[in-house]
Order: sequence, then C-alpha cells, then structure tokens
Amino acid sequence: MSDDKEQRGPQDASRVAMGEDYEVRYWTERFGVSRNRLEEAVGAVGNGADAIEAYLSGERTA
Repeated sequence: MSDDKEQRGPQDASRVAMGEDYEVRYWTERFGVSRNRLEEAVGAVGNGADAIEAYLSGERTA
C-alpha cells in the first residue's frame, strides 16, 4: 500500500512525523500550536503524540 499524501491525518496516530507536511498540519491544528512549538516539543520529548500532548499541556498551565 502506498503512502497517500492527500491524507488529512497521520499514518501512525501515536507518532508525529515532522518530515511530512500533511502530518505537521494535522498535529499543529490538533494541538493548537505553531510548527515551531511542535518542533520544540518533539525535540524535548520525542515524537510520541501522548508525550507531546502532555508537554504542551504542561506548558499551557505553567
């Protein structure tokens, strides 16, 4: 099965693939952050969606 670049959501919903523009658009909209903030979160905690969400949620309340 080929990778469909027209998808709106991620191929693997548990990981954030920063190299795929459609996935970056999905995750920035889902988390309500800019691409730079998403990149910062990935750099801090890795590409696991749950870890990124927790990181970003912690920042919002701090």
